[in-house]
Amino acid sequence: MKITTNYISDYEYVATTEEGQKVKIDMKDAGKTDQSPMQLVLSALTGCIAVEIALVIKKRRKTLVDLIIDAEGTRNGEAPKYFTNIHLKFTLVSPDANNDELYKATKLSLEKYCSVASSLKADITFETEVVEKQ
Repeated sequence: MKITTNYISDYEYVATTEEGQKVKIDMKDAGKTDQSPMQLVLSALTGCIAVEIALVIKKRRKTLVDLIIDAEGTRNGEAPKYFTNIHLKFTLVSPDANNDELYKATKLSLEKYCSVASSLKADITFETEVVEKQ
């Protein structure tokens, strides 16, 4: 997987996948139009979990009518301001799955299947390379 991030302004960037999908990144304090990197992390987490929940529920031959995930991240007070806690609230609507089944689907999704959640817990090795262009 590869992403290329390009400068728009000091606080704005656009990240592009190898396939050409783009997302704007916005870290301005005022007049913000897009998500910040940390907001994108929460969005990636909830999107990943949502897909996995839907797949688990359908695999169990249950119906998913609606799914809403509210995420609230608490961050470290000093730089780097990484997440120290993420609270997830799941609102699931299903006519044929009970609360216990829905709870199990969310737990499985978060703890076993969601690669974003696993990445947030992982000990990741970073390699860097600097190229100077003139």
